[in-house]
Amino acid sequence: QVQVVESGGGSVQDGGSLRLSCTVSGYSYRGGCMAWFRQGPGKEREGVALIYPSIGHTNYADSVKGRFTISQDNAKNTVYLQMNSLKPEDTAMYHCAADVRRGIVCANADFTYWGQGTQVTVSS
Repeated sequence: QVQVVESGGGSVQDGGSLRLSCTVSGYSYRGGCMAWFRQGPGKEREGVALIYPSIGHTNYADSVKGRFTISQDNAKNTVYLQMNSLKPEDTAMYHCAADVRRGIVCANADFTYWGQGTQVTVSS
């Protein structure tokens, strides 16, 4: 059974940086899709960034392009989200999610496996 655990959240000031980590067990990164989602206060859940662990291709929400970077370390079964130039509107609970099916495309992903979440708070 795949298990997902996030870490790295915290409180920073406007313009600060954080790096989130997502460790995954029971997954070899030979296929599938990994993604970061977030849900801020009074907002709907939104996708932030995704990555194909097998090949490293990525995609980002328009709101974070140029500021956030998703990356992987397959040897550690870990996906990272480097967040720079943070804004108060980035305040949210961030969740890592996985679709481990081999050969799927992220646009059609069914994110069955979710971490417990890590809180990011950005103060002005």
